Amino acid sequence: MKTDVKICGLKTAEAVERAVALGASHTGFIFFPKSPRNIEPDDAGRLAARIRGRAKIVAVTVDAGNDDLDEIVSALNPDILQLHGSESPERVLTVKAVYGLPVMKALSIREASDLDRIGPYVGIADRFLFDAKPPAGSELPGGNGVSFDWRLLDALDGGVDYMLSGGLNASNIGEALALTGARAIDTSSGVESAPGVKDLELMEAFFDAVRRADDERARAGSKT
Repeated sequence: MKTDVKICGLKTAEAVERAVALGASHTGFIFFPKSPRNIEPDDAGRLAARIRGRAKIVAVTVDAGNDDLDEIVSALNPDILQLHGSESPERVLTVKAVYGLPVMKALSIREASDLDRIGPYVGIADRFLFDAKPPAGSELPGGNGVSFDWRLLDALDGGVDYMLSGGLNASNIGEALALTGARAIDTSSGVESAPGVKDLELMEAFFDAVRRADDERARAGSKT
């Protein structure tokens, strides 16, 4: 099984092209002014045009209003909207109805009780993204380079479709996939040399590590 890989926080043509060439299934563009990965909608639209049809285009927003979403959707024409704030199930339904796009809802995980927040979104969000809760003082809901205890996902209903996020990099992605069995993953800071600066060598190392983990899972599966 090949793991879906989303490279998030893309800002340059070089990084976008390299991510897709390496095998990214999803490319993420962040629209959140406080983030070092923030990008203007028109700039994101020009980058997305380079790889449209080769990878899913994801617009990442944080508690965005309809005016902002109007501008983002018009400029980017995304395949998926990722809501990475405190959006309620009702807000998710509204966004889906207004824009006619699938929604991936991000939820922050630190302890077992955080998984209880999934329930109200089941049947509403098309997919979940599980990220680590930000460290104290951070203004960013994601992209902080921190992980959560992946073993918490052992209690997850097997029917929940999710992307695993939070501090994933080439050195830990094998363990993360082995422990969770995740079918989709997301990384941003894990392939950066500085906040918001994608490093092509780190990106390549990450994809190499994912391929090794996929091969290991395939070998393990063939023995059962």
